[in-house]
Amino acid sequence: MTFLFTDIEGSTRRWERDPETMAADLAEHDETLRAAIESHGGWVFKHSGDGVYAAFSSPRGAIDAAIEAQRSLRLPVRMGIATGEVKSRAEDYFGPALNRTARIMAVGHGGQVLVSGSTAGLVTGIDLWDLGEHRLRDLSGVERVFQVRADGLAVEFPPLRTIDGAPGNLPAQVTSFVGRDAEVKDLAELVRDHPLVTLIGVGGVGKTRLAVHVAAELVPDFDGGVWLVELAPVGDPAAVPDAVATMLGILPQPGRTATDCIADALAGRRLLIVLDNCEHVLDAAGDLVDAVLARAPTVRVVATSREGLRARAEQLWVVPSLDVGGGAASAAVELFVERARAVVANFCLDDEADAVAVTEICRRLDGVALAIVLAAARMVSMSPSEVLERLTDRFRLLRGAGRGLERHQTLHQAVQWSFDLLRTDERVVLQHCSVFAGGFDLAALTIVVGEGWDEYTVLDLLDSLVRKSLVTAERVGLGTRYGLLETIRQFAEDQLAATTGIDTVRDRHARYYADRLRVLFDAWDGPGYREAIDWLDAEFANLRAGFRWVTDQDDVVTATAIVAPTALLAFALNRFEPVGWAEELLAAATAADVPQLPRLYTAAALCSWLGRPEAGLAYAERALALESDPRYQPLPSGWSRLAEANAHLVAGTMDRYVEISADMAGQSGFAHSIGLASLTFGLPAMGRAQEARDVADKALAAARARGNPFVTALALYACGRAFTDTDPVRALDLFRQSLAYAREHRVPYIEMSTAQDLAGLESEYGDLGAGLALFDATIDSFHQSGNAADTIGTLATLAILFDRIERAEPAATIYGATTLHTGTGWVIGLPDLVAHLRTALGASRLDEYVAAGTSMDLAQAVQYARAQIQLARRDLDHQP
Repeated sequence: MTFLFTDIEGSTRRWERDPETMAADLAEHDETLRAAIESHGGWVFKHSGDGVYAAFSSPRGAIDAAIEAQRSLRLPVRMGIATGEVKSRAEDYFGPALNRTARIMAVGHGGQVLVSGSTAGLVTGIDLWDLGEHRLRDLSGVERVFQVRADGLAVEFPPLRTIDGAPGNLPAQVTSFVGRDAEVKDLAELVRDHPLVTLIGVGGVGKTRLAVHVAAELVPDFDGGVWLVELAPVGDPAAVPDAVATMLGILPQPGRTATDCIADALAGRRLLIVLDNCEHVLDAAGDLVDAVLARAPTVRVVATSREGLRARAEQLWVVPSLDVGGGAASAAVELFVERARAVVANFCLDDEADAVAVTEICRRLDGVALAIVLAAARMVSMSPSEVLERLTDRFRLLRGAGRGLERHQTLHQAVQWSFDLLRTDERVVLQHCSVFAGGFDLAALTIVVGEGWDEYTVLDLLDSLVRKSLVTAERVGLGTRYGLLETIRQFAEDQLAATTGIDTVRDRHARYYADRLRVLFDAWDGPGYREAIDWLDAEFANLRAGFRWVTDQDDVVTATAIVAPTALLAFALNRFEPVGWAEELLAAATAADVPQLPRLYTAAALCSWLGRPEAGLAYAERALALESDPRYQPLPSGWSRLAEANAHLVAGTMDRYVEISADMAGQSGFAHSIGLASLTFGLPAMGRAQEARDVADKALAAARARGNPFVTALALYACGRAFTDTDPVRALDLFRQSLAYAREHRVPYIEMSTAQDLAGLESEYGDLGAGLALFDATIDSFHQSGNAADTIGTLATLAILFDRIERAEPAATIYGATTLHTGTGWVIGLPDLVAHLRTALGASRLDEYVAAGTSMDLAQAVQYARAQIQLARRDLDHQP
């Protein structure tokens, strides 16, 4: 069967002041579509808002009907066509082909006809333009998309509205989106027009899924990306800004709140943030949104909560339950059938008794999506009539209460009912799952459940809970990661708390992560690097939750065991939130004289990268002093000296940086390999590039022998710097190697650092356009992450490039902006810049432009630099 879906691009607001014209236009639109469809053997089986769903027995008929309709329609209509097997019921159709058709249509534009690869392969004699493979919402793989070209149809359209390569972190949806197409369209328009839209409703009604779907629809509208921030794992309202900053890659800055850092970093950017599950941190989320929108009016926020945030300019949208009024053809029943097929592949409603029972189940559950999913999961071992009977016995709705409260009780009873059906051992495991934040693996759960449980027993119970839709499972790499829907997690947590044993379970949770960190920290410095980094990234929310719990319990020993390695390992990921944890804990840990105190001071010393090298140096020196005391557990040789060296690097005292690096290079182990790489990095900036070249091969060999990807990526980067002045082609190749290696082995910090030097050489000796684009991306990445030191360094490198391509005015202005900050001493070629600019501009003009730069704060300097990059790229494009 082939399907043609149509939709009017944009909203009905074009007629909001003239409803009579709207009615006439829509009637004409519908008549034109229906005539074209029927003239080519098709039939209309459903309307969705102002859209039409039609079915054809012939793929060619669907395409011909679309062409005929587009030639006659006056409104901007997008059309999608796909072919596949479906089930028919009550004059409606169900199956993956319909979801594919809807997704194909959704990526198009008014006047455009798009065809899936499944249809394109079945027709001949049609001019189909291959638009390539694309990732579409709600489809797990990629889809090849074709555009129909015919006389009378437009040819040129904007890029498809897909999510390919778009910045952001929206998760791929592996199940279809049922019953809310009209809401998605209306909500998308609302978000375009209002800074804050909050989706409110009972837990489990589908707020998160709807918000993510709307956000995916809006990806083309936000060049700064669409970002999902899950607040459910954030138990402390004060940690809300930190969680948002971490997800957006914005680092804290000295003397400023996380909220201020976020607001300033987002100023002037056009991006969409989805704040999910705000109900337990309402005030904190509302305050953050108010602050961000006050300073970043181009940002849009979609929030989900059980009640409004009470923020300024908030638009509330009540998410309704799925429609149950259409009987067996309703959206609620469609959802039930689809989820039931996930556990029973041949599930259908051909039997009238089953159709009646499922319809009644959905009605009794008030169309609440989560409750329906839970009931559908029971089809693996029960019939619809058996489930309905249990609902009758166990599921009693509150009467005489408000509608909202009734729905809340409906969901609670649905979860309670599902919980009551579990065996005792299944209940125990589900309760223990609730202490995790952001998911967990089998090993973690086995420890947290406690003694007397082995991995195989827990695995069997997890498998049962996954099949019953109470636990989620996701394949990540070679393993499986489990999680709970937030409503289920809260319910299970309440059940655990009722046993009076939740404190003991949280203690086991925190100590498990402390113990695991101890192992992975040692593995990081070698072939186990990737396992450690991937684990740290996946478990970051659990590490935060564990740290907060033991800190509240005054367990500074476990808190230190979590914080110190987390902060040090997270550096490679360019994540600095744990540095704040370390500084927060210092006073209590020092008073308690914990054995790992030197490690905590070393972790705190990473604040150098947050623009506080003086404090970083003091922390590093304190760590070094403590390491000689046998009462303490120091880090492996090299860590504290590296922190000391980096504090000097950011402070601009390059001679001390090089001296400390040389001293480390003379030692063994980690200190030797990281010392050689650091020495090779620093020498060229001091005019001692020949010395760097003399040790470059040795540094690279030592790094590779160590087997630590962080050190190897750094060594490749440093070797490139050693050859920048004498052999730029070789340097360019080494930088490219470093960038590729860092990406392959997941070393984001070195990836970003390499990119700034690569951008300069690429611009001079490679592709100038590509180099300028790399500069733009690197400056944006460093600035958005809050890394002031590397932002300033990249601006200084850009100033050198602008001078070399004869753009002296912006070069002088950007240079002026960098003079307000330390940390540019490592930039190669910077000492010669001022003399060359003075020759090019003259002393008085140079002073004028430098003064203009010094008047800018960092955000203004970044905005100016990026604007100048765009001007340079535009001029390059217009060169003959």
